[in-house]
Amino acid sequence: MSNGVVFRKYTIYYKPPHRGFHLITDEILKEIEIKDIETGLLNLFLKHTSASLTINENASYGVKEDMEFISSALVSEEYDYIHDLEGRDDMPAHFKSSMFGVSLNIPISNGKLNLGLWQGIYLNEHRNHPTRREIAATVFGV
Repeated sequence: MSNGVVFRKYTIYYKPPHRGFHLITDEILKEIEIKDIETGLLNLFLKHTSASLTINENASYGVKEDMEFISSALVSEEYDYIHDLEGRDDMPAHFKSSMFGVSLNIPISNGKLNLGLWQGIYLNEHRNHPTRREIAATVFGV
């Protein structure tokens, strides 16, 4: 392990195949270097207003489906929103982005993300016709 201070920044692009909750932990780990960090922090910041990031269960496929079902039930596309420039899913996507958030901080310990056994990083796509998403990743550590 290194005794010096480490600061690294990355830009990670991800194209969601469809609307829904997408487990992206492996994609993140392929793009960042943390093996030399004994103690640190990974910050992920999604640079969009109609998608979000969250940490949730990483083993059961049903979690992804249920998260999409619940978020769509809570924030319906059936209302006549004032902001609908890009379609009926426009304002609901913005609200879900604020509800879940666009930033995560994850501890790094001994060269690995210090996530719980069943935790994974999700990109939550709230639009019906997703575009490429950009995540700014910053690694700090020693």
